[in-house]
Amino acid sequence: MARRRRHEEEHENHERWLVSYADFITLLFAFFVVMYAISSVNEGKYRVLSTAIVEAFNTGEKITVNPTPPTGGANTMIAVPNAKPVAEAVKSRPKVTTPERGREQAKLAQLANELMKVMDPLIRGGQVRVTQSALGVAIEIKDSALFPVGQAAPSAQSRQVLAEVARVLSTVDNPVRVEGFTDNVPIKNPVYPSNWELSASRAGSVVRLFVESGIAPDRLVAIGRAENLPVADNASDDGRAKNRRVSITVLSGNDAEPLPRDSVSAAPLATQNGVNP
Repeated sequence: MARRRRHEEEHENHERWLVSYADFITLLFAFFVVMYAISSVNEGKYRVLSTAIVEAFNTGEKITVNPTPPTGGANTMIAVPNAKPVAEAVKSRPKVTTPERGREQAKLAQLANELMKVMDPLIRGGQVRVTQSALGVAIEIKDSALFPVGQAAPSAQSRQVLAEVARVLSTVDNPVRVEGFTDNVPIKNPVYPSNWELSASRAGSVVRLFVESGIAPDRLVAIGRAENLPVADNASDDGRAKNRRVSITVLSGNDAEPLPRDSVSAAPLATQNGVNP
């Protein structure tokens, strides 16, 4: 009997700890899977949130986030003048009364009429469009009226036109935003590796001509947007021609910071306040 008991004790299972160890490893694996899952960031939603925060810092407006991820790339801005913290920006924006707003709109309407006189031949030819809205006065110029194909150096004729535009703009002190746009056809050469560089260079060329014509540099900003914010369908030659453009916006001194994010160039400009190209 004693021998039998000793035999049973000698064959006792000493590897029962493996069961607990296997359970622990399984729980540890599940823990790391959960941690990895919650650490993954939705890049599209993160980009939308980041854009909304930047908008709040630039304009002092309430943040509104669209849950749908954007389809285009991020906008490249050459310069952001007069950047201020949100609190300072909100405090520094004066309260605008109705008479002041009316005077500002009347001033911009007169400015739009002067610009239309200066650019009348190009307007008649369908190469320029001048409109006025609450944001200010917008001038959209087709690239063919300013630049040779695939280049950012203005032609001799366009230099004269831009000099006349600068002369009219020098009569007011409003901020001026110049944006360059392209179609969706990629460009790649030793000078411009992509449409970003081409659009930014074209906007910068117009700004440089304005500075040479006497406009204060601190009033100006140049923005390259590449093929983003099209005004027509890129599926046709006519649509691509409309998208290749330079937009010059004289911002209302009452309602706009130098760089608000808006949709003036994102859709065909509507005729307002009697300004009709």
